[in-house]
Amino acid sequence: MLSAVMEDYIKAIYVIQNETGERVSTSALAEYLDVTPPTVSSMVKKLEERGLVDREEYKGVTLTEDGELVALEILRHHRLLESFLTEQLDYDWADVHEEADRLEHHVSDELARRIAEALGNPGVDPHGDPIPDADLRLPEGEETTRLAEMAVGDRVLVKRIRHQGDEELRYLADAGIRPGVELTVVDVAPFGMMTVETPAGEQSLPDEITRLIEITSAEVEQDASA
Repeated sequence: MLSAVMEDYIKAIYVIQNETGERVSTSALAEYLDVTPPTVSSMVKKLEERGLVDREEYKGVTLTEDGELVALEILRHHRLLESFLTEQLDYDWADVHEEADRLEHHVSDELARRIAEALGNPGVDPHGDPIPDADLRLPEGEETTRLAEMAVGDRVLVKRIRHQGDEELRYLADAGIRPGVELTVVDVAPFGMMTVETPAGEQSLPDEITRLIEITSAEVEQDASA
């Protein structure tokens, strides 16, 4: 059995590793988990002893095959919980991340299966994050890009909100921006602000927010459905 703290570390390594495509440094883990570097080093050593991470001094860590399976199971529980809380208990999508963080360590495989069946076995959670299936396989996803890379006049469809925290989610919820919403880029300022047209009106978004939003071309979506 792994402790909840160990599972938090494994999930964090998986998320950062997939975000950057590189080995995860002690400092990156410390910042992500809001702990000290010595605390990270101590926990990474324990995970290495269990065969869940591969550590190279001065180069950081990566998950082993066993570690990745643990991470995928945690993510399955977390994302199913977010979907259940949103769809069945009327939680706002901006409020479920922290709640799911608390509950994910206490979900059995059987409960996860029943939640998935009750929801119709969804492929993504309310933020557009893919949900691993019962065999811990991720569904095939569409190729996306970041909103930050778009230019004035581009029409896009929001697919996913990446690496979300409660503050960022509430910002986007207030702006009416979530998966499934179509946006048009109205202006890109040289100092890191982008203005987009949403169904509720224009919204100005800072660069750190636009980099969290994964999108596809709305024109491509329309052509595919025609």
